[in-house]
Amino acid sequence: MEDNLTKKYFLRELEDVYKNIYKEVEKKIKEIEKRSKSFSREDIFKEICFCILVANNNLEKTLEIWKRLDDYLLNSTKDELRRKLKSLGYRFYNKRAEYIIEARKQINDLYEITRRKGPEEIREWLVENIKGIGWKEASHFLRNIGYKNFAILDRHVLRILEKHNIIKEIPKSLPKRKYLEIENKLRELSEELSKILKKRIIPAELDFILFYLDSKKICEK
Repeated sequence: MEDNLTKKYFLRELEDVYKNIYKEVEKKIKEIEKRSKSFSREDIFKEICFCILVANNNLEKTLEIWKRLDDYLLNSTKDELRRKLKSLGYRFYNKRAEYIIEARKQINDLYEITRRKGPEEIREWLVENIKGIGWKEASHFLRNIGYKNFAILDRHVLRILEKHNIIKEIPKSLPKRKYLEIENKLRELSEELSKILKKRIIPAELDFILFYLDSKKICEK
């Protein structure tokens, strides 16, 4: 009974937040949709680089660093990229430079996979084939190339879910089984919120709402 009441209040809070920020959320999702329609092979690769870089890092700071890297991602040697990351104040400059250079070897495969396979297969392939990409990062990549039915289980989202007893605790790691289990909880939450608002709320929108609840900001990317 107490859990049901807690969830009821949580859904009411989500409803209020959505009503306050829905215009910004819809704008952000439309931006992603528009951008994703014209992605080149190089654009797709740069998106996977962002997801490699943002893992366990501050999103806003990583976004600024990623924007300044530009052609370094495509043309630098590992040592040049490592030095550039270090000069920009990026923490994990050694390992992430290595991951990006390794991923660059698969730039053609990555592009073809995103064109020929469905999102579930893309996500599986990324986790299995790209170093530095786990389930959260693969889901983030899918969101950034236009897929909206996946959850990005970052620390902001997990904190809110734990706070409202949607999950018992924040897991120390997110292997496939645990990730999909929590992602399904978010999809259920999306459906319940959709019924309250009498409007379909997709997981991408719910992610933005949960991120905002914890950070008081609209997620930039």
